[in-house]
Amino acid sequence: MSTETLSPVEDRPRVNTGAPFAALLRPAEPAHIIHSDAEAIAIARRLAGEFATESSLRDREGYLPIAEVNAYSQSGLWGITVPKAYGGAGVSYATLAEVIRILAEGDSSIAQITQNHLALVAHIELDGTEAQKKELFGLVLQGTRFGNAFSEKGSKNVAAFETKLQLEGDHAVVNGQKFYTTGALLAHIVPIVAVDDQGKGWLAFADRAAPGLTVVNDWSAFGQRTTASGSIRIENVKVPLNRLVPVAAFDRPTAAGPISQIIQAAIDAGIAAAAIAETVAFVRTRSRPWIDSGKEAASEDPFTVSAVGELVIRLHAAEALLERAGRAIDRALAEPSEDNVTVATLVTSEAKVLTTEIAIAATNKLFELSGTRSTLQEHNLDRHWRNARTHTLHDPVRWKYFHVGNYHLNGVTPPRHPWN
Repeated sequence: MSTETLSPVEDRPRVNTGAPFAALLRPAEPAHIIHSDAEAIAIARRLAGEFATESSLRDREGYLPIAEVNAYSQSGLWGITVPKAYGGAGVSYATLAEVIRILAEGDSSIAQITQNHLALVAHIELDGTEAQKKELFGLVLQGTRFGNAFSEKGSKNVAAFETKLQLEGDHAVVNGQKFYTTGALLAHIVPIVAVDDQGKGWLAFADRAAPGLTVVNDWSAFGQRTTASGSIRIENVKVPLNRLVPVAAFDRPTAAGPISQIIQAAIDAGIAAAAIAETVAFVRTRSRPWIDSGKEAASEDPFTVSAVGELVIRLHAAEALLERAGRAIDRALAEPSEDNVTVATLVTSEAKVLTTEIAIAATNKLFELSGTRSTLQEHNLDRHWRNARTHTLHDPVRWKYFHVGNYHLNGVTPPRHPWN
């Protein structure tokens, strides 16, 4: 037996402990406020570089990215879609997609933790009262993070909610169970989707430390490990009436669905970009040329060169559709006509298809082109494939093909919901 002294295990909170996780303190200082699209992209690039440094370590060891998420929300990036009228930058959704893509290239789990927060900011704009917008947007700009208590693992389908809300005096009482609660573990406020006695849907913005709200650290997926997207128990949680926002954005033409979807697509594009960068670096520095190529370096193998070229072209096509989708969402927000919302939905669906396909292709090709040594645990390159395979399951792209085809062939507009 070796007499080498073992270093102590680093004392950081980890994912998938199976235990309830206490609420984090709110930020002591207000977050930075970003004022332009260019500033948002510049800050995203800086943070992505910082997040990339230990992204493999966090994935391997299961460390919760608490310090990283604090830095992320304090940077102001969580408030960039707050409208200018309420003090935010009101950036283009093309800019938001690029910000999320950049961050996901650095660490896709951290980028995903923002997903529901950003979608909720849009819902507040679409469905909130003026007083709610002023209050909740003000909290966001100060650095408050929204989590998510939306999906339910055991219901009939993703839109069948069994979490109940009852009005009692000046507050609502909410009961239920949730899963896939990305962002809730490290949030300050957890918006809960619940239905009242009439079947009407509500977003109940509960304090993360509210009595009866238990966020359990039990996310065990093989990919996107440090999103901590586990479960929530909701037992007689009281929420003030002024923190109830109706879920009404899908009852009329709005960009709510495309907004949710473009963030998902941007994460997948970031995963693909990270995988391609890893492939290029590995082939250049560690891979050997195949014996039949007659080349001195793996980077000169003609089949490898062509394969990398194909991946880059497909990534650029996906990124172009992301930008196009963002511009279409901007138009749908400015003028929410049936036609504009339909275009935004369809173009975002196209972007989702291409980003899904390049994320899966790039993370597969990483190993094919880099060779057997790329599978060694010391490199942890499989995290890119695990992340891509897990995250692209968020909603099935086979239905994106159908809705796009059904519109162009039969004139049928796609349905409106958060997965479309």
